[in-house]
Amino acid sequence: MNKKVIRSLQIASLAYIWVFVIAVDTWILSLLRVAKKLNDALNASVAIGIVAIPLFLTIASILTYVFVGLQKHRIPDNELMAARRHVSK
Repeated sequence: MNKKVIRSLQIASLAYIWVFVIAVDTWILSLLRVAKKLNDALNASVAIGIVAIPLFLTIASILTYVFVGLQKHRIPDNELMAARRHVSK
C-alpha cells in the first residue's frame, strides 16, 4: 500500500476513536441528566459514569500517545534502507 494511504487510515482510526469516546461520554452525561429529571436510580447512573467516562478517556489517550510516540521515533525510509545495505555487506 501507498504510505500516504496507510498514514491517512491511521489518522482516520485515531479520529474515530476520539469521536467514539466523545459520543459515549455525551450519552452517559445525558443519561445522568434524564435520571435526575425522572428521579430515577441516580446512584447507579453516577457510578457507571464515574467508571466509564475516565476509562474511555484513558484508553483513547493511551492509544493517541502510542500513535504519536511511534510516529515521532520513526526512522526515515532512506536511513532504514542504508542501514539494511550496511548490515547485509
